[in-house]
Amino acid sequence: MVSAVRLIRSATLSSVAQYAYAATAPAEARLVFLAGSCPLDADGRTVAVGDPAGQAAACIANLRQALADAGAELTDVVSTRVLVASSRQADLLAAWEVVRDAFGDHDVPSTLMGVTVLGYDDQLVEIEAVAAVVD
Repeated sequence: MVSAVRLIRSATLSSVAQYAYAATAPAEARLVFLAGSCPLDADGRTVAVGDPAGQAAACIANLRQALADAGAELTDVVSTRVLVASSRQADLLAAWEVVRDAFGDHDVPSTLMGVTVLGYDDQLVEIEAVAAVVD
């Protein structure tokens, strides 16, 4: 399947960012708004307690499943927001590296932010996403 998403890179903005600065989808695309993907197993238990990278990996796995259920995949994602319940930049980077690696060349516009707390016991990471699919 060919993605409807077009990533836009800027020649004038810093190249330090590990993602495209913008993305577009055609008017005929069906938008898929995904709830924050959490590091929960099938029984609703938080996995990888204390491990931002492990929780990010679980979030990516759950995100892939939610996308598949909506008829989409990672290459259909238009943007992400990665939330990490930590004030330590190292924790944010550990989670981000997992997300970045999962998306590979499809380096969608993303926001990485530290937050004070997330919704589930022992939860450190949550990933929000929007995708666009042309049926």
